[in-house]
Amino acid sequence: MKNIIKLTSLSLLAVALAASPVLSRAQDAMTNAPAADGAAPKAKKKGALPFHGKIVTIDAASSTLTVGELTLTVTSKSKITSTNAVPATLADFKVGDSVSGAYKKGKDGALTVTTLHLGGGKAKKKKSEGEAAPAAQ
Repeated sequence: MKNIIKLTSLSLLAVALAASPVLSRAQDAMTNAPAADGAAPKAKKKGALPFHGKIVTIDAASSTLTVGELTLTVTSKSKITSTNAVPATLADFKVGDSVSGAYKKGKDGALTVTTLHLGGGKAKKKKSEGEAAPAAQ
């Protein structure tokens, strides 16, 4: 009698464990239904976009610089650093410097710098003697 109770209890436990993933994945009929009010889903908020390249122009009066084809505006909220993460200002940069950073596009289409770093990013490792150097562009 005790063996039958144990066997029945273990069987019920096994069925309950096997059925729980199926039940947890079951979806309500309204889960995938479109919004009732017909409103479009909100667009995801985009983060800062990366950039890197050489400075083509700098305009200190309007606090703008051009990197490649991007004309970027530097604000008081922009985090500007030179080599070794030393704080810097726009005056520390000159045409031809390699820079990297991130910017955000405003509602008016203006590109505002969030971070600006002197140097094209992280230093690259030197190639070993056995590897060929990349061709100049």
